[in-house]
This record gives sequence, C-alpha cells and structure tokens, in this order.
Amino acid sequence: MMRVLQLGPYPPPHGGVQTNLVSIRRFLLARGIPCPVINLTRFRSQNADEIYYPQTALQVLWLLFRLRCDILHMHIGGNLSTRLLLLGLACTMLPGRKTVLTFHSGGYPTSDAGKTAGPRTLRGFVLRRFDRVIGVNEELVKLFQRFGVPSSRIRLILPHSISPDQFAAMLPAEMARFVETHQPRIVTVSGLEPEYEVPLQIEVLGSIRERFPEAGLMIIGSGSLETEVRRHIERKPYADHIMLCGDVPHSVTLRAISESDLFLRTTQYDGDSISVREALHAKVPVIATDNGMRPPGTHLIPGPDPHSLQGAIERVLNNGFNGPASGDTGESNLEEVFDLYKELIDENNE
Repeated sequence: MMRVLQLGPYPPPHGGVQTNLVSIRRFLLARGIPCPVINLTRFRSQNADEIYYPQTALQVLWLLFRLRCDILHMHIGGNLSTRLLLLGLACTMLPGRKTVLTFHSGGYPTSDAGKTAGPRTLRGFVLRRFDRVIGVNEELVKLFQRFGVPSSRIRLILPHSISPDQFAAMLPAEMARFVETHQPRIVTVSGLEPEYEVPLQIEVLGSIRERFPEAGLMIIGSGSLETEVRRHIERKPYADHIMLCGDVPHSVTLRAISESDLFLRTTQYDGDSISVREALHAKVPVIATDNGMRPPGTHLIPGPDPHSLQGAIERVLNNGFNGPASGDTGESNLEEVFDLYKELIDENNE
C-alpha cells in the first residue's frame, strides 16, 4: 500500500499552504492511504493522529528516518530559505523514497531573490534533486525552468480544494451577531502583515458607510501587525462596525465568506490566493489587486489605493455579482496530485 509523508505547515493557523496540505491528506485518508504529517512551523501541539510537531531540526531529521513512506511531499510557502533548502536536500538523500516539492509562493518569481534564479545556485541544485516539483501557477513553472529543473519533472497543479462538508454548520455567536446586524457584510481573509494593506480597507470602510450606513467589515487572520491594526480600528468612529476575528478554523472562515456580500483581497503582491477561489466558489463577489493570475470573475483593481478600492466596492455593491458561478470543488486538482504519486510509484517498480 502507498504511504505518503507530508512536510509543511499544519493548521492552525490556516492559510493557503495549510489548506492544500490538509486537503491532500483528507483525500488520501478517504482512500485508505496513510498520510502522516511533520509540521514545520513554530506552532506546537501534542503529537496525535500521525501529526507530528518536532521542536528542533534534529527531531525533524529523526522523524524523517523513523517514519516509513513511499512518497515524501514537502510544501514550502514564502521564500526558499537556506534552512528549508537544507531540509529539502536531506529529504532527497533518503533511500527508497520518491520526493515531491510544492512551492506555493506566488510573489517569489518577481522578488529580488526570484530574479537571481539560475541553475548554478544552491536553490537550483536542491530543486533538481526532487523527483517532481509542483508549481501552483505558470510563473512558478517558469521559475523552476530557470533553476534548470527538467520540464519532465515539473507539474502545474492548482492548490484549491473545497467541498460543502468543509463549511461550518454555523458561525460562532459573536461572528453570527455581526453578520446579522450588518448589511452589506464585507469580509477579508489575510495575514495582518504590511503586504495585505488591511489598514487601507479600514479607511475605505468609512467612505463606504456614507452610502451604505449598515456596512460592516470582518477581518479574518493574524500577524505581526495585529496590535497596530487593533489600535487603528479603535481610533475610528465606526470601530463597532469592524470585527477583528483573528485566526478561526478553516470551516468557520468558509462559512463567514459564504454569508458575506463582498470579499476583499488587497495586496502589494500575491500568488494564486486560495481564499479568492473559495469566495468565488461560494458565489461571493471578489475585489482583488490585479496580479496577473486572478481567476475569471474577479473584480480587479490596479493597485491597493483608496480611490480604486472605494470605486470598485461601490460598483460591485450597486451592480451585484456578474462573475461566473464556480462549481469546481478542487477534487480534480487533488486527483492530479494522486496521479503524480502513482506515477512515481510506477517508476519505483520499473
């Protein structure tokens, strides 16, 4: 029987990489395929249900040696740091295992580091050692090619996965009260980091409430700016109409999105955001900064500035949702990952 070991961030908190990893695990377990996970974030919990939380690099290496698997699938978001590259190198040196890497960072190809991509780098050397590398958008596929990865080892597989049973049955009481007392309900899901421009959304809400006096903004996510954002909200006369939710379970996030009237994704840079696709799947209008890879139906603004955002919000709220209703549950993408695993198993048996 196939056995797959995944390495990467395991929720909480919830984010695009975590959602993809959990979706793959759920898909495999439903088919009777064991899929332990080694968490690679600072978040710590008790080991349970084959989810492991090592506290040191040595513990990670010990688990890699101890946990038997046929496929070792590593997930990286953000940057190709030296620490992660060395871990990836260690993974590719383990005997009898096929290795897969999914790189989830949509902004990396255009970053300063991404612009120096080349085969004669440590990054290129390590990436070429994986049996397969998965990019979640075309820019990442081109990045792998610049690192010298053979095209036969590169796959483009979108990370999105969503199904009705992933939605919470109802919102927590405080969130439910906020939804019931505001119309329109605007939701954003992002890290509280500079690149997501959450203060911009808070500022624009004031102008929006002049035309839609019952409008409210729910902010789902956490990050280094949480204290600053909270203080920013408290200074506003409409503070009671902004709810800073923090990190909530993914099922609750999906329910909140589905009960909203508008979803915002304002970013300085971004990849193929899963939350954008989740909102479109729920038939909720989406306004997002144009990054060249937004799904059809997204209402685009050229950049995260007040004038563009306010104008887009007013147009969408006045006209409703004109984008296509998405029926894609993401299952086909999970099947693509599964087919890739089977392809590697067949190579092992040749």
